[in-house]
Amino acid sequence: PPLTLAQRLDGLREPDNGPGSSKMQTTLGALRGLAATGAETGAARHGPTSAARLTTPRPGLSGRHGSSRAVVVRSSAAEELAQRRLDKKAEKRSLRQVQMPEFNETLKQAGLELIQRSPTPETLQINIGLTCNLACHHCHVESSPGKQETMSHEVAEKLVRLVEGCPSIKTVDITGGAPEMHPEFRFLVKSFREMGKDVIDRCNLTILETEGHEETAQFLATNGVKIVASMPCYTPKNVTAQRGDGVFDDSITALQKLNALGYGTDPQLTLDLVYNPVAGFLPPPQGSLEADYKRELEKHFGIVFNSLFAITNMPIKRFADDLLRDGLLQEYMDLLVEAFNPATTKTVMCVNQVHVNWAGVFSDCDFNMALNLPIARSGEPLTVFDIDSLDEIPAKVVTDRHCFGCTAGSGSSCGGEVV
Repeated sequence: PPLTLAQRLDGLREPDNGPGSSKMQTTLGALRGLAATGAETGAARHGPTSAARLTTPRPGLSGRHGSSRAVVVRSSAAEELAQRRLDKKAEKRSLRQVQMPEFNETLKQAGLELIQRSPTPETLQINIGLTCNLACHHCHVESSPGKQETMSHEVAEKLVRLVEGCPSIKTVDITGGAPEMHPEFRFLVKSFREMGKDVIDRCNLTILETEGHEETAQFLATNGVKIVASMPCYTPKNVTAQRGDGVFDDSITALQKLNALGYGTDPQLTLDLVYNPVAGFLPPPQGSLEADYKRELEKHFGIVFNSLFAITNMPIKRFADDLLRDGLLQEYMDLLVEAFNPATTKTVMCVNQVHVNWAGVFSDCDFNMALNLPIARSGEPLTVFDIDSLDEIPAKVVTDRHCFGCTAGSGSSCGGEVV
């Protein structure tokens, strides 16, 4: 029988979630970036007790080898090894191994048109880089403290010019990683706010309590930045399971700090929270869950916020690893396919947004970026340096099997339910 809402929130589908359990994961930190310098890194363990406390891998001591040729050979070998590991991991995670229909064929059978982007998209989503102070179980881009990908000032400046010339863009949605950790974050925020654009910071909350970022909350408030904050539950158990020890307490403290600055009460300072399921099930109805969040957070912590976004976990990267390890990937994809809702295809986020990553490569969404499915032109990934206007971006949306995640049930987007 289906679980009740209370059972879902208590995480009863994920009982084996402690240190040393099958829910522990192993990740490789920044292999591709480190390989170029001959670096070697061990697998970093992360789970409920250490997800928030990964350390940055150190470069290898290439100077010991005594000659530049030895360093080059070692670097090349490390790069090849890193690529083989990445390819093997991608193959293991691929949804091609799952017995399921193709997404576009499902659209055709339902009498629906293939998904196309609006000629006047209103949102530009920017993944500014993968460096993060956390390494959460559900993270579809595998952010961590060890990741080194970040946006250059050259890319940031080009984005500002492109948005300046595109009046249809009303909102700039900045994600990561932890966006606030990246050098170009404040430049982008100030530039877009000066244009009168709405700016969203996808914040993990704990960064606001991290050394060196004590004034970040005030910066966000001063610039009228909207905050969309990760908060998987209003109780410590599920937050710890998904994001690590200490994260719940830091998140509560950060929310209280934001409330003190006017977030959640001042109409100009919007504070929205995000719920992700802790296991392989769809989110409960967003409206009733929001009411639960508001009641419990205000009752126990005096916290107020504007809206809750319930977002389906995508079968990508770390969450895919969880499903594979537990033998649940086929079952989860069956759930998404069975819950396919034709009505969601008109309002999924890729219809009204374009996405760009730290390197300036365009995608339809953060999920496509994570799966290396860029927007292409003439067979090559389209970058900010290939265009003079956002109007030049093709309208065709790249879809694949993971798209069932955004079209299941009430649908899912970076703004929660879509129908």
